[in-house]
Amino acid sequence: MKRYLLIGFITLPILLVLMPAALVYLFAPSHDSAAQPAAAVQGQDKPAMAGTAPSLSIKVYRTEKKVVETLPLETYIAGVVAAEMPAEFELEALKAQAMAARTYIVRRLKQGKFDDVPAGGQVLDTVQHQVYMDEAQRRERWGDQYEWKSKRIEQAVQATAGVVLTYQGEPIDATFFSTSNGFTENSDEYWERPIPYLKSVASPWDIESPRYEETVVKSTAELEKELGVKLAQEASSSGAWYRIESRTTGNRVGKISIGGKEFSGREFREKLNLNSSSFSLELRGNQVFITTKGYGHGVGMSQWGANGMAKSGKTAEQIVKHFYQGISLQEYSQILRA
Repeated sequence: MKRYLLIGFITLPILLVLMPAALVYLFAPSHDSAAQPAAAVQGQDKPAMAGTAPSLSIKVYRTEKKVVETLPLETYIAGVVAAEMPAEFELEALKAQAMAARTYIVRRLKQGKFDDVPAGGQVLDTVQHQVYMDEAQRRERWGDQYEWKSKRIEQAVQATAGVVLTYQGEPIDATFFSTSNGFTENSDEYWERPIPYLKSVASPWDIESPRYEETVVKSTAELEKELGVKLAQEASSSGAWYRIESRTTGNRVGKISIGGKEFSGREFREKLNLNSSSFSLELRGNQVFITTKGYGHGVGMSQWGANGMAKSGKTAEQIVKHFYQGISLQEYSQILRA
């Protein structure tokens, strides 16, 4: 009996010490959980929050299926980031894309205008708004890379959960595009609508993009048909067959005169279906060589620029504040409550 009492006196203190530690170990969240990345815990990219944001559902019109799917906000954002930016991009670039995508849909909800979507929907899943891919589409596209790409996208989304980009307390028009020509564009020089936070800024990192420079070849007959002009033979033979009338702040074509007509750089790009309004022309016989720099409209955040900034050590917050001038980061629940 004395032996058992002695053992009891020895083991009881040990158990009292070990049991709490064992319980903590068993019920603590996994250290490598994608849902709890370090940035989310430390709040590096998130503003100070008063509390947890309420749940929000998004009604997405699936164009191919012709149905409306209702999704939790962050599930929708993950599908947009997966569709709009390569999962191979740097994590901070993916976070920046997540904030831009979330801002886009929160802005739509705030405005409450859905007349460009079939009844019951709030947003399309195409480039008309922002592209969205569901899980099945991602599995099909990514194949055996699905697991790691999904975890990476999810990490970026959760690290910025609830955060939107605002200017003077309102969600911004968070436009983005693939690749710049080295500079983004002032909004009023492409869309003729001045927006204070959409200003031309340098983006030298874009030179790494595979779409940075491309050349397309058209016959003079194709060029005339697409532009609705007639090139004067004497002008084309002398070399004075077109003239750049002006350039934009972002070094794109502002105005161009050709075949007796004047076009804006945007009009010229859209009529010829060019990658960019940053272009040069060269006539060789009856062929026109058109070399473009950049890919997209050039206004807002350059995705390849964001990736280059992330590679250089910039955070997601630094990235979005570079491409969207004078903005702030806010919790979306504060916006929709206002």
